[in-house]
Amino acid sequence: MIPVTVLTGFLGSGKTTLLAHLLRDPALARTAVIINEFGAVGIDHELVAASEESLVELETGCLCCTIRGDLEATIADLVGRRAAGTISRFERIVIETSGLADPAPVLNAIMSETARGSGVQLAHVVTTIDSVLGAGTLLREAQSRRQVAVADQLVLTKCDLGGGDGDALREAVRELNPRAPMIEARHGVVAASEIFRAAGGVALELSSEIAALVADEQRRTGQLLHDEEIRSHIVRRERPIPGVVLTLFLQALADHIGEGLLRFKGFVHVAEHGEGPAIIHGVQHVFHEPQWLDRWPSEDRSTRLDLIGRGISSLWVEQLLDAIQAEVVEVGP
Repeated sequence: MIPVTVLTGFLGSGKTTLLAHLLRDPALARTAVIINEFGAVGIDHELVAASEESLVELETGCLCCTIRGDLEATIADLVGRRAAGTISRFERIVIETSGLADPAPVLNAIMSETARGSGVQLAHVVTTIDSVLGAGTLLREAQSRRQVAVADQLVLTKCDLGGGDGDALREAVRELNPRAPMIEARHGVVAASEIFRAAGGVALELSSEIAALVADEQRRTGQLLHDEEIRSHIVRRERPIPGVVLTLFLQALADHIGEGLLRFKGFVHVAEHGEGPAIIHGVQHVFHEPQWLDRWPSEDRSTRLDLIGRGISSLWVEQLLDAIQAEVVEVGP
């Protein structure tokens, strides 16, 4: 049986950063990764695989793909290609869910494939929790609580940043899930051996919780799986953006949106930096220092920013960036 690990966690909790580090670990060299994003631009996929292809092989030997249809079809396609020998013979599958994902449909899809005899079996559910903002997120977001409740491995991320009430967060997490081991990630780094233990733990320890979630998901067929006020807003600019414009734009978002900004991520073509793009990450009021890539991950050199938030107007975001850029140009040197 091919073990399947579900990597979940709310928006901005550090799933992609954790996954990118894990895929550099030689222990995971024969892993197939399925990425599912909420948003119109596949930013996470490019951050992990540095490619726009639907299925790519990383230098480490891992395979990476995005969901093109439903999850069951994607799993079946991967397993079929493996059996036919048209792709590398991977030994495990990791599914990174959208930060807004209810875990129930994902678990249901895996269990359905197991029942069909496709040769896959749920092995682990790993949930990332933002150690800085996680306590507030658990209070506000039902999906976050469900993601924590079904985990058999909990990862507290951003522990290197400090801030937040660690005791309150751990107490809230333990009320939801008193059973799963909890480990800390600093700078997104956790040893693969700490997460990918012996397969089969989930099926034995969480069968009742998973069954309840799946049954609930089936009863809610046709209903929205996340707050309908949450939307993804894509900002795209073909021309490079001056660094000062980017700084003022991020400050304005933090000041005016705050807790409504559930995740902010993207590539920025900064005018003063001619080579690779800046990678921007932000959650609520917290924006991290830009990370610089040596080269663009694809032929697309445009700025692509994905804002996921509650009650945010796309028009307001676009006009905000335009107004800041116009003011900077007008003041000019």
